[in-house]
Amino acid sequence: MAKKSKNLSLDPEAIRRGERYSELHDTNVSQLVNNFLSSLPVDGEHSGEGIGPTVRRLLGVAEGSKGVKAYHEHLEEKYGSR
Repeated sequence: MAKKSKNLSLDPEAIRRGERYSELHDTNVSQLVNNFLSSLPVDGEHSGEGIGPTVRRLLGVAEGSKGVKAYHEHLEEKYGSR
C-alpha cells in the first residue's frame, strides 16, 4: 500500500520521547505512529477477545510460548484459586 503524508501537531515532550524510543528500538517516529494507529480497534475489531491488540501481539514473543490458556493454567497452579 502506498504511503500518504499527514501533518501532525504533537507536544514537544511527546516528540522527544518518540525519538528516543525510536533510537532504542531501531525504528522511526513515523513507524511508531503507524503501528499505534493500526492497532486501534475500529468498527468492532478486536471486540470480545478479552485482550487488547498490544497484548495479543506480545503473545508468542517468548520462544516456547504456549498461549493464553497455558499462561492462565500456570498462574492457577502457581497461585491457586483466589
